[in-house]
Amino acid sequence: MAVIKHISIKNSNYNAATDYLTTQHDEFTGKAVLDEQGNHIPRSDFILEGIHCDPYSFGEECEETNKRFNKNQTRTEIKAHHYIISFDPRDRDDNGLTTQQAQALGMKFAEKNFPGHEALVCTHPDGHNSAGNIHVHIVINSVRAYDVERQDFMERPGDALAGHKHHVTKNYLKYLKSQTMLMCQQESFYQVDLLHPAKVRITDREYWAQRRGQAKLDSKIKSSPSLSQHTTQFETEKGFLRRVITEIMTDSHSMEEFQKKMFEKYSIEVYESRGRISYLLPDRQKPIRGRSLGTDFEKEFIQHFISENHIFDQKRIYENIKKSETKSFFSQTSHHKTKQSVRLITDLETCIKAQQSRAYAQKVKISNLQKMADTLAFLQTNGIETMEDLQKLRTSSKEHVKETLAKVKMTESKLHIVDKMYHARMTILKNRNVYKQYLNSPNRRDFREEHTAEIMLYEAARKELQGLTGTKKFPSLKDIQAERSALYRQKNAYYED
Repeated sequence: MAVIKHISIKNSNYNAATDYLTTQHDEFTGKAVLDEQGNHIPRSDFILEGIHCDPYSFGEECEETNKRFNKNQTRTEIKAHHYIISFDPRDRDDNGLTTQQAQALGMKFAEKNFPGHEALVCTHPDGHNSAGNIHVHIVINSVRAYDVERQDFMERPGDALAGHKHHVTKNYLKYLKSQTMLMCQQESFYQVDLLHPAKVRITDREYWAQRRGQAKLDSKIKSSPSLSQHTTQFETEKGFLRRVITEIMTDSHSMEEFQKKMFEKYSIEVYESRGRISYLLPDRQKPIRGRSLGTDFEKEFIQHFISENHIFDQKRIYENIKKSETKSFFSQTSHHKTKQSVRLITDLETCIKAQQSRAYAQKVKISNLQKMADTLAFLQTNGIETMEDLQKLRTSSKEHVKETLAKVKMTESKLHIVDKMYHARMTILKNRNVYKQYLNSPNRRDFREEHTAEIMLYEAARKELQGLTGTKKFPSLKDIQAERSALYRQKNAYYED
């Protein structure tokens, strides 16, 4: 699973980016860590390379480009863009990902998606959380230094021309996420769907609030060990809210009961508006929207969970589990964080709250029985009676996925060509009138200077379409759209499969 993050930089000191990538910085404040003599301390392990520049003179070369095109001269302008691609820690252990391989992938990604820009590409072997997540930093000057061939993802005529600024839109970020997913797929890395909302959404702000809060709590416990009897884990407001919502919806039979219990037990008001749900904590003026917590905390999911969670009554659940011969299987698999369609049970031995409250422990036991029943129903529905059956199903599923992925790749390669044809045909249509005026103009030289971008786009699109079709007679836009739609339907069907 790789994720990509974008940060806009307004700092006019480009060398600060190089310093950050190559020297140690405090993870909370972002300030440089200095030795006793006041000098920067180099990072112990990193790989740094430059594209269209020397990595150690990146700042000077960017300033030279800015002066040449008279850009980035004011304080409010975005001077650079910082992209971070973080790989799953498991890719290092399970798939043999190295910093050298990550750097090569980062260079390829930057050259493809930020063409013509001066760029720094730097790979670090670990992140702030020391989980072993290899990650790649890509820092680009916001002004393109060189003209490049127009690409499909470019939205404006100037996106391929030197002197124009890097343009970040929702569609472009969506494109970069799809490219990140494609990279993971091609390298057989762990991956998640970056194009749809996360089940549990944790922003950078919440992540760092949790890290800072945990550091302060650890410091307090160290100075006063008696505090460790109360709690050792810091919770943000959103973290607390997620835990409470999960607890209450596990014990609710309807949305009305869910709302009532949220208020009675925790004084949290639950509001609904236009199908959306939000939560107002007692010490806040502004409610927290469910979608900011993740899709697992929105109205639709909670309603579905409540209805699914109470199909069986408690007596029937208990009888099913008692008769089940797969109890040992549940106890073995419940401790593994594997991705599955059924929910994992809660380990009472490690659940601090369950040890502190007998009532809560009873709720957890009932919830565990419900989850076990769901698992048992899943096994019975799929005819899985032994571990051998499960292994056979796993093997056949992997083979099916492999075959389907081959079909996906073949469809995507066809779709890539048709997409190029579509964009080229659209570009020709958009600039056709200008090009006709150019051909009929008595002074083509002056007309071309006035309409350079449109004419260049038309000629480049025409040349590309000739190369793709192998003929000067182009297919109609309607035919291309029909073929494109059919390929997208086929691709979606394969992905669904």
